[in-house]
Amino acid sequence: MGQCYGKGASSRAAEDEYGVVAAHHSPPPANGVPQTPPWQSAQGAPPAPVTPRQRKSGSTTPVQQTAGGAWPSPYPSGGASPLPTGVSPSPSRSTPRRFFKRPFPPPSPAKHIKATLAKRLGGGKPKEGTIPEEVGVGAGGGGGGGGGDGMEAERPLDKTFGFAKNFGAKYELGKEVGRGHFGHTCSGVIKKGDYKGQTVAVKVIAKAKMTTAISIEDVRREVKILRALSGHNNLVKFYDACEDALNVYIVMELCEGGELLDRILARGGRYTEDDAKSIIVQILSVVAFCHLQGVVHRDLKPENFLFTTRDESAPMKLIDFGLSDFIRPDERLNDIVGSAYYVAPEVLHRSYSMEADIWSIGVITYILLCGSRPFWARTESGIFRSVLRADPNFDDSPWPTVSAEAKDFVRRFLNKDYRKRMTAVQALTHPWLRDEQRQIPLDILIYRLIKQYLRATPLKRLALKALSKALREDELLYLKLQFKLLEPRDGSVSLDNFRTALTRYLTDAMKESRSLEFLHALEPLAYRRMDFEEFCAAAISPYQLEALERWEEIAGTAFQHFEQEGNRVISVEELAQVFVMSSI
Repeated sequence: MGQCYGKGASSRAAEDEYGVVAAHHSPPPANGVPQTPPWQSAQGAPPAPVTPRQRKSGSTTPVQQTAGGAWPSPYPSGGASPLPTGVSPSPSRSTPRRFFKRPFPPPSPAKHIKATLAKRLGGGKPKEGTIPEEVGVGAGGGGGGGGGDGMEAERPLDKTFGFAKNFGAKYELGKEVGRGHFGHTCSGVIKKGDYKGQTVAVKVIAKAKMTTAISIEDVRREVKILRALSGHNNLVKFYDACEDALNVYIVMELCEGGELLDRILARGGRYTEDDAKSIIVQILSVVAFCHLQGVVHRDLKPENFLFTTRDESAPMKLIDFGLSDFIRPDERLNDIVGSAYYVAPEVLHRSYSMEADIWSIGVITYILLCGSRPFWARTESGIFRSVLRADPNFDDSPWPTVSAEAKDFVRRFLNKDYRKRMTAVQALTHPWLRDEQRQIPLDILIYRLIKQYLRATPLKRLALKALSKALREDELLYLKLQFKLLEPRDGSVSLDNFRTALTRYLTDAMKESRSLEFLHALEPLAYRRMDFEEFCAAAISPYQLEALERWEEIAGTAFQHFEQEGNRVISVEELAQVFVMSSI
């Protein structure tokens, strides 16, 4: 992945209103139909990624436009003078009135991003419109945003990682099998140890291209995540990390079946629904595992899923955690990362969590089913605008022949309100993918929602209970499976059940992301138990219910639980009666 640099202030298209500096790609043919596969650029390469990340400690929030497009007045009164009544402005505050053909643009919200790029380049100025490989954010790090203290260029960078120094003695490097912005990947053979003779993939990251402390930290974090995550069939296996004076070597499982992108191309650009299901189930399974461990990938795309062999039924592996990060309970990230066609709206708004990965899966599913991208434009700036404003097209061919369940599945992933999206585990129980024989993993969302429920007011708890009672039997399947994973005793669960279920999946990644802190918020359950009826009320999200087609019916049924007189108004007496009945 590379970083995107815009042109100077003289170019109207250099910076857009979302705080992202855009790099322009070659325009498509005159008829608007690209000749290359729809998820590739005109040159046949994947689209350039979003602008580089900014560290949470050093970021600033970009200025946002109002809904009508006008920029808000800096004064509380909507533009009135801030001076006290009766005080005239001094000559220094007054300027002659001038007229222009068009108004001056507001201050660029992308300036802080450009300043960060300069820091990461050690004070150097990037060439206009270029995406230099030496500051790319893919293939081995370098994706970190700013947050530097301005002294990086003056202090020598510590490029020692504490990894093993005997790479040559343990591994024999083979031919190159892939290349990225920060390095390349080669095949290799293990020369000694338990895995002697096994063929592996070796990611070689040049230390010379680690020009800032942020890029060095990105490599450390990638290795830490690969080491911490283990135990899933669709996750690339990590073996070792070594270093010498010139490079860092990350030794992983070798996947020889090619990228998911290659398989899509080989099938003429799209999959059948049945074949797409097997792909999506694997993606959801590994992403659900990562999210439970508190790891957000942030760069899910067909290029980052590799097949283990050339066989059509070979399993896929998720690779490239160079942009991934640990995310703590209730934390929101603000680093601008990802690849343009797959980036979620909230990432561009610089406030996001695991739901950003779900959006990316929705884009992948859309491509698998119809062979085109849901959001497209001639420039990255246009792509971002489309992501924020446009809706996916479900009218053109082949969508009329796609099942209603599949379209509903994609819509619930590509909802611009991240609160209304399904989680990866919920998606595995969606009617389009439903399989009674499939094992469903624990969903970290359950812990979040029950934490909110225990802190909610009695009235909100009653409202949630009314909503849960309005759900149909098939809509309760996800909740039944999650309740079963808690291993209830006598039809109810307590804090011990939640603790046992979560620690069953414990890895070093979960420790790093502090996911176990959710248990502190569930302390009230140490003194009482929760039956299935209350669990359903606690573990539903009204936002997700709003995304259902029959939301109006569900809300109406819940309303009637309170309103008894048929006058469409809930009186205080009716509310009191419900409280009394619930306490019996």
